[in-house]
Amino acid sequence: MTRTFIALEMNEALQQYLAETIHQLSQALPEIRWVNPQGIHLTLAFLGELDDKQVGEVFHAVEEAAQKATAFEYRIKGLGTFGSPQQPRVIWLGIEDLPSGKIQGSPLHYAHRLLSKALELRGFELEKRPYSPHLTLARIKQPLTLESRQRLQRLLHSGLAATSSAIYPVQSLCVMKSELSRSGAKYSCLKAYPFGSSKSIHNKHL
Repeated sequence: MTRTFIALEMNEALQQYLAETIHQLSQALPEIRWVNPQGIHLTLAFLGELDDKQVGEVFHAVEEAAQKATAFEYRIKGLGTFGSPQQPRVIWLGIEDLPSGKIQGSPLHYAHRLLSKALELRGFELEKRPYSPHLTLARIKQPLTLESRQRLQRLLHSGLAATSSAIYPVQSLCVMKSELSRSGAKYSCLKAYPFGSSKSIHNKHL
């Protein structure tokens, strides 16, 4: 069985930006367990444990979606949380994708719709909630103290919440494998499908 999800490719420049952001946030909130920046992904679909046949079907679905989608660029926009202000569960960075010139509207949401349709046609069940692209920086397991919540609120309204000027290109969809261990999760890309192409790249480790 393979713990499988679909994500966009990540590059070193973005991972370095995430590492610097997490370092700044951790100085203000050291009691929170922050995510390893090497393990952050912009996920489009989480599929869970799959057998070899199901993984093969995922490959076909991702290839189909990638052929119809288009390459695009995005930037980081805004720091936010999931959960209530009194008990936040996740701290994240938002995503703003830029128009591709080839399609109307959001190229990221267009790719997500294509992928969702291709997966559902092959019998995979997906989340019904509206897609909200984000990069998870921390998962908060225990309630924060009043002081920590106040510090977090100040961070949410600080310069870290502004839009980043850096632009990150996206050229492909990746079928990702997640292996859990006591030392943390290890991620690898089983296949990467370039947008607008039927070719795939095998065993590209991230």
